[in-house]
Amino acid sequence: MTAAVVAFRAKAGGLFPNNFQRGENAMAFCNKCGNELAAGAGFCPKCGQAAGAAAAPAAQAVPAGESGMAENVAGFLCYLVGWVTGLVFFLIDKRPFVRFHAAQSIVVFGGLHILLIVLGIFFGHGMFMMGGFGAFGLWAALFSLIQLVAFILWILLMVKAYQHQKFEVPIAAGIAKSFAGN
Repeated sequence: MTAAVVAFRAKAGGLFPNNFQRGENAMAFCNKCGNELAAGAGFCPKCGQAAGAAAAPAAQAVPAGESGMAENVAGFLCYLVGWVTGLVFFLIDKRPFVRFHAAQSIVVFGGLHILLIVLGIFFGHGMFMMGGFGAFGLWAALFSLIQLVAFILWILLMVKAYQHQKFEVPIAAGIAKSFAGN
């Protein structure tokens, strides 16, 4: 130890006792209300709870067969990060409503993602090979239109799933139903 640390401990005296780490100077709190208990107190002065008694659990444990999440919330979360959360919920949740929304999320947003990648490759290389910016204007308009459609679908599908409605996107729903087994 450095001289400064030794001097500080000597000067501080009982501010930072070493026996605190062993739990000898630890403060006691009521398990029910959280009030500080005096040393050696048998009961909490605020609520009357016995000092050694455990508080009643605030919530019941979720049965093992259920996920603990409402179907509409799980359906909403299927769309939250696009096809990624759709894939997560498709793998972990077996309820038909949630599996449909997860599969639809994978089909809709995965399909739009792949479409944007393919168009980016096609128009990105085509612009440089043509030597002009004629294709760039078309690419920007098409990209913006796809992004707008994706954003509107994202909001619409999250709202409908949260309202516990099975909203079906025309082409993607058929693929999603066969994919989810519904």
